[in-house]
Amino acid sequence: MNKNIKYSSAQHIGLGRVTATALAPDSTWMAVAVMRLDQDGADYASDLWQVAFDGSEPVQLTRGDSSDAAPCFRHDGALGFLSNRKPTDIKTDEGADKRNQIWILPATGGEPLQLSDEPLGISGFRFARRGDRLVYTASVLPDVAHDKQRETAAQRAKKGPNARHFTRQPVRHWDHWLHENGDMANTHLIACRSDGNQRTDLTPAARRELAIEPEFDVSEDGRQVAITWSTPGQDREQDTALRVFDLDAGTDRMFGAEACCDLESPLFAPNGRTLAAVQAVRSAASAPCPRMVLFNVKTGKGRSLAPDWDRWPQPQQWCADGSALLVTADDAGTTPLFRVDAKSGKVVRMSSAGSGGHHSACLSLPDGGAVGIRSTLLQPPEPFLVKASGRSAPRRLARLSGFDSADWIETESIQTRSTDGKSVQSWLLKPRGAKGRLPTLMWIHGGPMGMSGDNWHWRWNPLPYLAQGYAIVQPNPRGSTGFGQEFIQGIWGNTWGGQCYEDLMAVADAVSARKDIDGNRMMAMGGSFGGYMSNWIGTQTDRFCCIITHASIVNMATFTGVTDHPAWWYLEMGGENPYQNQDSFDRYAPWKYLANWKTPTLIIHGEKDYRCPVSEALALFEGLQFHGVASELLLFPDECHFIQKPPNILAWYDTISAFLGRYMQ
Repeated sequence: MNKNIKYSSAQHIGLGRVTATALAPDSTWMAVAVMRLDQDGADYASDLWQVAFDGSEPVQLTRGDSSDAAPCFRHDGALGFLSNRKPTDIKTDEGADKRNQIWILPATGGEPLQLSDEPLGISGFRFARRGDRLVYTASVLPDVAHDKQRETAAQRAKKGPNARHFTRQPVRHWDHWLHENGDMANTHLIACRSDGNQRTDLTPAARRELAIEPEFDVSEDGRQVAITWSTPGQDREQDTALRVFDLDAGTDRMFGAEACCDLESPLFAPNGRTLAAVQAVRSAASAPCPRMVLFNVKTGKGRSLAPDWDRWPQPQQWCADGSALLVTADDAGTTPLFRVDAKSGKVVRMSSAGSGGHHSACLSLPDGGAVGIRSTLLQPPEPFLVKASGRSAPRRLARLSGFDSADWIETESIQTRSTDGKSVQSWLLKPRGAKGRLPTLMWIHGGPMGMSGDNWHWRWNPLPYLAQGYAIVQPNPRGSTGFGQEFIQGIWGNTWGGQCYEDLMAVADAVSARKDIDGNRMMAMGGSFGGYMSNWIGTQTDRFCCIITHASIVNMATFTGVTDHPAWWYLEMGGENPYQNQDSFDRYAPWKYLANWKTPTLIIHGEKDYRCPVSEALALFEGLQFHGVASELLLFPDECHFIQKPPNILAWYDTISAFLGRYMQ
């Protein structure tokens, strides 16, 4: 181990985590939410900061052990945010610190004031920028009076019932159970005046339609709100359309309701006459191909925007004049910010070509520029500003993470020709000035439709291991986003162990041939799909010193009935299922080839992971133990697909470091 460690896991969890932004009404500053360790170091709290665009020092706006997050300005300049702060009279609500409410920081200054008192808490909210309207999503018990909700929920928590009764899939999502029948709360859409009065439940009959991560937007004048609305599809997945409410007229309509179709990311244009969204069609034959669509709010008719742009768009916000959309998209290992003309669909990159990085939470400025959050492999997320011209690199506005510099690391984007002639991009990181051939960790991203990009990663950060003298290669094999739809299609269907594996081995060969890499001291590591691929590698080759597999899949057939979205799994497997031809379905299942596995392995899993359930980790551990493979199992009883609690994050990094120390010397 390098005795001059420049970055440790303890340093990593102690950094400030920039998470959200909101543009002040005068467009001279933005509010930024920053997570930090609480006093006990056992969890994260969150504060709000003021970041001005004139270069002045940032100012902390809120303090305390609560989580103040999701900032949004009201039309009068007051800053709203979600918080689990305790009300002044805590005796009236002993469980207040377990629920989020909307709080207001007055424009004139002073202490935050509680605006909402939703009985079971609020999950998201929006103020209309120019109108007297507030819209939010909240948990609501069915058939219980509003003033009895909190009392009823408390009684049921103590005395039950706790039964869950289902008649259709899905029954779980990521880390929680969904609700269909019984006495569990459902998500509803609520509208009121911006002072919290005149509350109206817009969806009183909602059950599961808003259960899975609903997204919504309110028009600037506050007259309309659009929310994603899910219903059962013919392929047994959820079809998602947009339900658009006219709040003045008290009416609503459905936009974009089509079979096997998903709509997300609704955004009203500044004039309220156009509604942007992202649409994707589900098919067993083809990987999803998200494309932007613009709906005429008056007629409900939609038209495609930039349909030939071979990237997956993520709309951020309309430009201030309504002429274009700010959009981010994975692009060849980076995630730049683009401006897409609303009429012609012309796509113009706003961040300069050589600046790289990952951009998110982007907001439009009146002069055509933009602000938001930007990170790189070596820089944590920080607020940034980019000019409208696009000829200059994004400018960092503040250092809220507390991180100075990672100039002791070298990064390189490399290209490798795979077995079918296609080029595979990878990021190679190593300690600057390191001598000799370095032991190397190959990190495989999840998804499988995702990307190892030039961005900071809180859960899988390479810096603690680079500080210990390792090199790290992060490949973008078949299925990675940012390289065109044909490249993504290469992972669709039951082909996971095919060309993607060949791509990864080609990268391993190319990296091993370098003079600065020790090809005899390499390991493979991945999570989710990357965990599956690590498992597949374990059954196909013994070229690696060790393997680390996190939240993985080992048996395609048994995974089918326990993952949270089985209908999507059939699509991802190209329409195949294990009931009619299990041998074909399991042709790339690592489970079938465990007898070939020789490489020492560390298996990591969270017990609350419903996407890739812990049964996969237990089955793999027993299989390796049975076959005499040196294997270890690291379980987190209180974590899901992602390891999120600070003490557990430390255990994750430290256990991996110790494991590498045993097998990479």
